[in-house]
Amino acid sequence: MLNIALNTFKEIVRNKFLYLILFFAFIFIIFSISLWTLTIWDDSKIIVDFWLAMIEIFWLVWVLFVGSQLLFKEVEWKTIFLILSKPIKRYEFILWKLLWFSWTIFLIILFQSILFLLVLLLKDIAVTNLIVFSLIFTLLKLEITLWLVFFFSTFMSNILTILVTLMIYFLSHSFSIILDIVNRWTNQIIIYLVRWLELLFPPFEALNIKDKIWTFTNYDWVYFLQNISYSIVYLLLIIIFSVIIFNRKKFES
Repeated sequence: MLNIALNTFKEIVRNKFLYLILFFAFIFIIFSISLWTLTIWDDSKIIVDFWLAMIEIFWLVWVLFVGSQLLFKEVEWKTIFLILSKPIKRYEFILWKLLWFSWTIFLIILFQSILFLLVLLLKDIAVTNLIVFSLIFTLLKLEITLWLVFFFSTFMSNILTILVTLMIYFLSHSFSIILDIVNRWTNQIIIYLVRWLELLFPPFEALNIKDKIWTFTNYDWVYFLQNISYSIVYLLLIIIFSVIIFNRKKFES
């Protein structure tokens, strides 16, 4: 199992897409610094909004394109047969592979969050609990997205996995808009159907509090804990279904 973890980590580190993302992230950081010195508007809002958006967007792309290849490469290169021929259970293979990817995401977000908070301190911008919550929620969204990617990759092609996950990602941010449109129809059946459908999607809209940082000065800890708990439950359900499907999957040699 340790070999699986180490090989996964090496695969992630050697992936050229990671360094491409890091390169563009560095370019955007330099660009944002020059933008802050030129802007005539409140630079504190620009700094916070830019960094939070950059952290989520850049690593969302990385999770989609690299995460979708985790299982695909093992099957394509036929290494899956060698791995499963050893005394290791399928769920152990999944968990160790994904946990190391998850750990890598955590370290990356932690590093960028520390860098972001240092920038805020240097610019004398108050670090509110909403900013901290937003960073934690971003990490949760990326972790859920990673597991969704792996879940779909157990029975979908590489491209289809990325497209379906992206569709879910955007829809999960839009249920308040969808419900607002549906409420105008005054059809209770459709309203209840949409509300039940919302439960099948990850709670990304509830976790998306970046826009509320400048509206509220504080956030209730109950809201924070509820969303953390809901996200963990959703994540566990994805893991369970991923294991079930992967255990029943037949690989053709």
